[in-house]
Amino acid sequence: MDAEEILTSLGVAEVHVATNAEQAMEIVAAHSIDFALLDVNLDNDTSFVVADAMIARGIMVGFTSGYGDSFPSPEHLRGIPRIEKPFNEMTIGSLIAAAHGQRGD
Repeated sequence: MDAEEILTSLGVAEVHVATNAEQAMEIVAAHSIDFALLDVNLDNDTSFVVADAMIARGIMVGFTSGYGDSFPSPEHLRGIPRIEKPFNEMTIGSLIAAAHGQRGD
């Protein structure tokens, strides 16, 4: 299953997919977003700037990566919940729960 299918199976009502930072920011501007699952590698860049913008808007964020610890996050984003690829329903569900827990929801 891909991320969109997994999120839908977990009961997420609306899923938007972006393949680069510009698309992600357009989605944030056009839609009310509660949670963002961000791949650390977003096109030819990282998603860290997108994460900063989403966090500033009060959007919960979780990272996914296939790089393990060899692709460290900036220090101010290291507390953001993160899962490794390949992911599944259980790991994405845990990531969402961790993001909610950090926010106190």
